[in-house]
Amino acid sequence: MNVNADQQETPEPWAGCSETHVAVVYFAGDRAVKLKKPVALGFLDFTTREARRDACRSEVDLNRRFAPDVYLGVGDVRDESGAVVDHLVLMRRMPVRRRLSDLVRAREPVEDALRDVARMLAVWHAKAPRGPQIDRHGTRDSLRGRWTDSITQVRALPPPITDRASEAVDEIERLTLDYLGGREELFAGRIRDGRIVDGHGDLIADDIFCLDDGPRVLDCLEFDDALRRLDGLDDAAFLAMDLERLGAPVLAEEFLCRYVEFSGDPAPTSLWHHYVAYRAFVRAKVALMRSAQGDHRSAPLAHEYCDLALRHLRAGAVRLVLVGGLPGTGKTTVAGGIADSLGTTLLSTDRLRKENAGLGPEETADSSMYAPERVAANYDALLARARALLDRGESVVLDATWGAAEARSEAVRLAHETGAALTQIQCTAPETVAARRLASRRGGWSDADVSVAQALARGFAPWQDAAVLDTEAPADECLTRALALVRPTAASRVFARRSLMEPD
Repeated sequence: MNVNADQQETPEPWAGCSETHVAVVYFAGDRAVKLKKPVALGFLDFTTREARRDACRSEVDLNRRFAPDVYLGVGDVRDESGAVVDHLVLMRRMPVRRRLSDLVRAREPVEDALRDVARMLAVWHAKAPRGPQIDRHGTRDSLRGRWTDSITQVRALPPPITDRASEAVDEIERLTLDYLGGREELFAGRIRDGRIVDGHGDLIADDIFCLDDGPRVLDCLEFDDALRRLDGLDDAAFLAMDLERLGAPVLAEEFLCRYVEFSGDPAPTSLWHHYVAYRAFVRAKVALMRSAQGDHRSAPLAHEYCDLALRHLRAGAVRLVLVGGLPGTGKTTVAGGIADSLGTTLLSTDRLRKENAGLGPEETADSSMYAPERVAANYDALLARARALLDRGESVVLDATWGAAEARSEAVRLAHETGAALTQIQCTAPETVAARRLASRRGGWSDADVSVAQALARGFAPWQDAAVLDTEAPADECLTRALALVRPTAASRVFARRSLMEPD
């Protein structure tokens, strides 16, 4: 970062000291040394010299994976007689003004540094230790247990601390359990693909320094191996969450986009959201605990983290959207618009029918393909494809007539079994408008004409659970109303997973 001569920054003090609840760091010149405190905090025990020595060695070994030129080694502290009385971590001192969190707050350009961090993390994950003992931390049930433990710990705090957060915690729990309930195959697939690694475990902007020759990532989680064993995307989501908390959601998304690009990770965006939400809620829990201990500054921060978690859980909810109606009512246009706007998969009975018969969109299907048993089989195939996507965390829009109550009941059951948020939309239009639309059709996946529409209307069962959408209005207005039905609580679309190689 260049500065003018009259804007030169005041040099950092030659010496200094920083303290946390587990260590004291002393700075002098271009060096720093870290001493572990002789404390026992439940999750760690540094009360013996041997424990502190082992912790120092572990810290150096683990952090050299990300910053080998910063962690110089382990030194001994000796008394006047020369006897070893303690140990310390020897480090290269980092320039505090190059801390990523400060640069983000100052709106300095950090895109290149974040790209390098994403690459560094992906490179480490590619060669990180793996195996059954690590994989077990990546199961759906393991993640659900961590969520449940954190929620239980928050609810056990004194009422004045949790009163404001209680409603948010209730919704966080519901959305979390809905998501995890139907995603066993998603997490099993992550394990099969080798996505569970021994990673960093505590990737936050305060511990990243942006130097001229590249970023340095410090302070990986060394005191508990289990907390470092996680999905690689979860590891990256920690920093994305922190960047968003610092007021940089675009940087957060770009960082995750870079990470999945470098790691080749095909995870659905619902999982991006879920891991960001998990990291935010863990931070909310810690802030609430500090508030309960008398730190009144932590309460607002806790609510900020809760809001962040809720925003991502809502955006990442897996959705099943049924868009139905008679031919000519605009259901296919509406369904396609919803899918494009939300970045979800679109499945259509018309297309599925012809593809299964080996026909293209311009070819006409044989009338036998519309026999009741063939129609029922087509809906079964549609729902089977939808199930496979929902199980993997992908939302789905289903474009079909949905005239039969039995098919709708099967779709409702599918949503329940996969923990998907269900929206049912019935498109309608005046007969004259529908007829005009059908008359103007030229090719496409649907073969329906006015006579087919009239026949379907006679057998269309009442659809009480659907929201009725009149499509006589302009297409953009209809789409806006449809999107409000699908995601009424989502203020905006985030994590669009756009390619960073494409122009905006």
